[in-house]
Amino acid sequence: MSWYENAIIYHIYPLGFCGAPKYNEGGGPVRRLEKVLDWIPHFKEMNVDAVYFGPVFESVEHGYDTTDYKTIDRRLGDNDMFRHICDTLHENGIRVILDGVFNHVGRNFWAFTDIQQNGQNSPYCGWFQNLNFGGPSPCGDPFWYEGWNGHYNLVKLDLQNPDVCNYLLDAVNYWMDEFHIDGIRFDAADCIDFNFFKRIRAFCKGKDPEFWLMGEIIHGDYNRWANPEMLDSVTNYECYKGIYSSHNDKNYFEIDYSINRQSGSNGGIYRNIRLYNFVDNHDVDRLASTVNDERYLHTAYTLLYCMPGIPSIYYGSEYGIHGRKENNSDDNLRPCLELSAMEHENIGLYRHIVKLGRIYRAYPALRTGSYRTVIIRNRQMLFAKELEGQTVYVALNLDDQPCDMQFGTHYHALADVIGGGAVRVENGNAFVHMEPFTSMIIVQDDIVNLQPEAKETPAEQPREVSAGQRYRHFKGGEYTVVCTATHSETNEEMVVYQSDTDGSIWVRPKSMFMDSVGDTERFTLL
Repeated sequence: MSWYENAIIYHIYPLGFCGAPKYNEGGGPVRRLEKVLDWIPHFKEMNVDAVYFGPVFESVEHGYDTTDYKTIDRRLGDNDMFRHICDTLHENGIRVILDGVFNHVGRNFWAFTDIQQNGQNSPYCGWFQNLNFGGPSPCGDPFWYEGWNGHYNLVKLDLQNPDVCNYLLDAVNYWMDEFHIDGIRFDAADCIDFNFFKRIRAFCKGKDPEFWLMGEIIHGDYNRWANPEMLDSVTNYECYKGIYSSHNDKNYFEIDYSINRQSGSNGGIYRNIRLYNFVDNHDVDRLASTVNDERYLHTAYTLLYCMPGIPSIYYGSEYGIHGRKENNSDDNLRPCLELSAMEHENIGLYRHIVKLGRIYRAYPALRTGSYRTVIIRNRQMLFAKELEGQTVYVALNLDDQPCDMQFGTHYHALADVIGGGAVRVENGNAFVHMEPFTSMIIVQDDIVNLQPEAKETPAEQPREVSAGQRYRHFKGGEYTVVCTATHSETNEEMVVYQSDTDGSIWVRPKSMFMDSVGDTERFTLL
């Protein structure tokens, strides 16, 4: 399983995050993006696996009008600075994803300015979509060209031109070699030629089989782009809409339908794709400005972390900040933020999201397990995530009244890992009582909250594993813990232990080491 299938991703729009000037007016580089280094402890507290940077390369205005694919925008800094940022993130176990804006370039892109200067004598006339000299452009050029979505400051590239493809692949090779990036998010992926995606996949996976390729897709069948020949994942706009509208309409049937359609265990059409899930980003209103009641934020983020797919957080939204498009401008969605100022925002939401990250890391079934609806009502929802014998239940109540739910389970004891309390189980049935606007993640063994001193008997052994402890396996073998470790790809907690009989070394996830087989503890502390 690749690292990105278990990942939590943090999305930054760099020009806004750094408070860069709206327009690039030249001058020397200003190393504004270095401020991201101060956020590394924040990323680690949130269990972030990768930072996805929006456009960082030289552009005229917003970053999606690239002028030089091999130079960091001078409003953000320079190449040496960004190389240091990438190296430092990697040293802290955090991967780097960049925005690949390959559908179009800015009017100051060097090949386009060559046409402006040399007309039909330019060797780059074939680089741009539908460029011809039969009439002027809306920008006053003595030739016409196609602008992306009618925006003539965004000049569409012709990705069927081999020279254009070679140029872009050379840029990607530079990013991979110089900055050691771990993935690319492809802007406007629905407009990009399929053969280009096939070629870039072969190139990137040939250099690094773990390299992640994700595309921005707004509508359509995601299988067209996310498949073994092209991309690994695409943006899940269907469930982006479903998360907030199911809350606003008090209708969990909507999001449950979408999840089952996409990834349900009974035949979801995208069940083989780890879709990129989000509740807001640089193009849409912040979630806190979208929901009708901010008390929905906790349940919305619980759903984001627990539904099938890869959860991502847009910078600042972990604190519930607001932001809406105004006057056809995205500026309010892309603010300059200082971490020290966030203590005045929604700290309760932040702590909830931090805990969701810890829970996500602790239970493999939550990350990659299959999805099964257990209870669905307009204002309540309970589903199961199941993987290799581990079942995690997720319950949501968006009502302003308490609610009760009952469901069958094969476990004899359950606990809510969000609240840390026990869930009543009798005769194969679990009984859940929920307060208004709350969520629960219900597990057999709470390895997130329980402390060693809370356990007294062998049947209720310490939940913290330490080097030197001796355990008996339920099949009879005795082992000594060598150490605990962190999985390099998933950051999952692991236990390394040695057989007392033959000295062989073993390793397994801590969540499995501490779980039970039927009514018997897998490992009993001696």
